[in-house]
Amino acid sequence: MTTNVGGIDRVLRAVLGVALVALAVMGTIGPWGWIGLVPLATAVLGFCPLYAMLGLSTCPMKKP
Repeated sequence: MTTNVGGIDRVLRAVLGVALVALAVMGTIGPWGWIGLVPLATAVLGFCPLYAMLGLSTCPMKKP
């Protein structure tokens, strides 16, 4: 697994994931909020399977 999720992308995913899970725990949005675990996991791992399938990456390019 190569890292394909950059810094800003990771922060946004983490914030979105935590917000969705928190709303699910409080019962505000129901069980659909648990889908927030997906962006949270991709933020922690730094790898997004969908990005890999589409050949995308938000990581900065490494200089040779």
